[in-house]
Amino acid sequence: MTPKFKAHPWHGISAGEKAPEVVNVFVEIVPSDTIKYEIDKESGFLKVDRPQQFSNIIPALYGFVPKTYCDEEVKKLAIENGSTDVEMGDADPLDICVLSSHNIHAGDFLMEAIPIGGFKMIDKGEADDKIVAVMVGDHAFGHIRDISELPEAEVKRLKHYFLTYKNLPDEPAKCRIDDIYGADHARKVINASMKDYETKYGA
Repeated sequence: MTPKFKAHPWHGISAGEKAPEVVNVFVEIVPSDTIKYEIDKESGFLKVDRPQQFSNIIPALYGFVPKTYCDEEVKKLAIENGSTDVEMGDADPLDICVLSSHNIHAGDFLMEAIPIGGFKMIDKGEADDKIVAVMVGDHAFGHIRDISELPEAEVKRLKHYFLTYKNLPDEPAKCRIDDIYGADHARKVINASMKDYETKYGA
């Protein structure tokens, strides 16, 4: 009998046949989670990272794009677009949040999503981009193709989360957002992270 195994969500699954226009997403956490989970890089299982801080609950499905890595190419792209104090990428898979009208109760699954933009976040000298995408076929968000088409309140809600989710009360901000970019630049960031992955781990 052929042994059965689960592919590693980061290394064993492609970014998607149509990437960067449509990407595979491994979802780690969902809006109802009060615990922040993240992938264990060695085993591929989800592990508990920390309880969500106070009222900072993720406002969208959140995870990463498989076979991506944020290193020199992602850093270079951030610098080319105006960030002056970036020392490196964050040495993690590319983060992505996916907007959907569906009430999904738990993470640890794959889905397809269409990138529509993102946030150029700088976290203590590291380029830590957050791609924003919509779930393929979603009846409320699936038609959107650029972040400029989202209601301003939705963009502000995502921005607020990413600026505050690591902070304790009265602490200074640990990160900043230098730019909110559209779909064209999001695809450049995805391509850069795919190149960084190939450099680090091979095709």
